[in-house]
Amino acid sequence: MKHSIDPQTRRGRGTARRIGRSLALVLPVVLVLSGTLAVARVNWSGAPSSPVLAAADTAASGASSRAGARAPHEVLRDTLLVELQKENPGVALTHLQQAVNDRPSLAKHCASIARSLGKAAVRVYGPTKAQSYARPVCDTSFASGVVKANT
Repeated sequence: MKHSIDPQTRRGRGTARRIGRSLALVLPVVLVLSGTLAVARVNWSGAPSSPVLAAADTAASGASSRAGARAPHEVLRDTLLVELQKENPGVALTHLQQAVNDRPSLAKHCASIARSLGKAAVRVYGPTKAQSYARPVCDTSFASGVVKANT
């Protein structure tokens, strides 16, 4: 008994094989390229990527030569307070979050900086407008500063 091969079955198997071969060639290339791009985006130099941190580092390095040098979190607080007045509290809060993400040693000062920003926002924008900028940065300490400035 002779078995004949159905051309339709053969064609289906050939299509699947062709797709499999294409994936076998393309998938490793995609994985290598995505890994290369991911590694290329990492800041390997150690220099801060945030302009707020760069300003804080510059001010801190200049201040360290003088007696009574200011701590980096104090420089950051002052920089963000100026930014709050020039831009808005939302921009200052975003830069605070970036600074804490880029430099984890600032995390222990994040709540006090956010409260200071909240109090300053009430002085500049009033309580209602200041509250509209509240975000969950540093456990909602900004909102806490807004409330304390109102009482």
